[in-house]
Amino acid sequence: MPRRRNSKRKNFEQLEVIDAGAKGKTIAKAPDGKVVFLPNAVPGDIVDVQTFKKRKAYYEGKAINFHKLSDKRVTPECNYFGTCGGCKWQDMGYEHQLYYKQKEVVNNLTRIGHVDLPEVTPILGSKKQYFYRNKMEFSFSDSRWLTEAEIKSDKDLGNRNALGFHIPGMWDKILDIDKCHLQRDPSNTIRNSVKQFAIENDLEFFNTRNQTGFLRTMMIRTSSTGDIMVLVQFYKEDKEKRELLLNFISEEFPEITSLLYVINGKGNDTIYDQDVVCYAGQDHIFEEMEGLKFKINAKSFYQTNSEQAYKLYKITRDFAGLNGDELVYDLYTGTGTIAQFVAKKAKKVVGVESVPDAIIAAKENAQLNNINNVEFYVGDMKQVFNDAFITTHGQPDVVITDPPRDGMHKDVVAQLLNIAAKKIVYVSCNSATQARDLALLNDMYKVTKVQPVDMFPQTFHVENVVLLEKR
Repeated sequence: MPRRRNSKRKNFEQLEVIDAGAKGKTIAKAPDGKVVFLPNAVPGDIVDVQTFKKRKAYYEGKAINFHKLSDKRVTPECNYFGTCGGCKWQDMGYEHQLYYKQKEVVNNLTRIGHVDLPEVTPILGSKKQYFYRNKMEFSFSDSRWLTEAEIKSDKDLGNRNALGFHIPGMWDKILDIDKCHLQRDPSNTIRNSVKQFAIENDLEFFNTRNQTGFLRTMMIRTSSTGDIMVLVQFYKEDKEKRELLLNFISEEFPEITSLLYVINGKGNDTIYDQDVVCYAGQDHIFEEMEGLKFKINAKSFYQTNSEQAYKLYKITRDFAGLNGDELVYDLYTGTGTIAQFVAKKAKKVVGVESVPDAIIAAKENAQLNNINNVEFYVGDMKQVFNDAFITTHGQPDVVITDPPRDGMHKDVVAQLLNIAAKKIVYVSCNSATQARDLALLNDMYKVTKVQPVDMFPQTFHVENVVLLEKR
């Protein structure tokens, strides 16, 4: 019979919350010396804790009573804080958010990477702490999430339709949102107007569990150039109802420059394997950076905080220290934004990416920007980035790498050691996997610069840029 690890729950009284850890959870110490991870406290709080999980070295629990509130606390801007789950640090002052983000980067690089660090440059905060995202995705539901108060109430709950966000950890539960503080207007107005129009015209909202309904998801993208993209995803085709909604959106919001739709009847709502249809305007929007234009379609990846992306790319270019004579490799190039951003200071840039659509977009953008010293290649990084590739394209002087959260495959790291470029600029959205890779590179490369960048205020996420120079 399997052993039950969680059969005994423990309560602890008056624990001081002493730190913030990975994934946004804060940390207290139990009387037995074990760490207690909490999702709903701020460093400096003194709390009573109810645990719900026990492991060999730690507990997981939640604060159920607050004896003292931390001076690091602020009042959350959003009415949905604590339920939505999207902005877990909204109750902590921004200067303290930055402190704990930088601390996490340093801890990961030293404890996981075991690398000697130079003096870490203070984290670069975001000028905008709200309304900074250029892309948001919302889900329709015919059975919105109910609060405990609503469930216990005898009142008629009325319409149960929702257009908002998934409740954390619950794939079929949607929290209805009236105002989100992450994307600037007209995002909230578009979302609320679409919801109201759909209700008034009896357009069925989706039921994820039963896989029934008509309206599935809506994506809104905005850009620094003033372009706006709206994509509505329908579960099934109904030409009359589809055109009714899309015509309303087009007429009500003439500022929308790209109105798209998808008919998706499969089990999940990802659009990357679906045909995107342009209903009105263009099938893309433009983002601009230092005079460079980047064409963004519905499936394109682009950093979701445009202003901070510009700062991140400038740091990357500065760390590369290019003088115009270098051959640069840009690994995990995506749509080639970094490659094109550094191209004017390099002799040639070679970008590699595994997503074919991204490489098509990268080539289109390079042509759009009249950049002739970049080349882009598609393929699985650990397979395409081999000796034959180096022989064909040349020995790089500088390598820029910006991998996904999982970091670089060990074969890619091995190839970096094999080609031994003078410099590697490593951009990461996960300093833990970055630290793991730095440990593998440590015998040949020394970390000479570290610059954390906050791309996502009110969350625990942090980007980090490291310069590695050959020993």
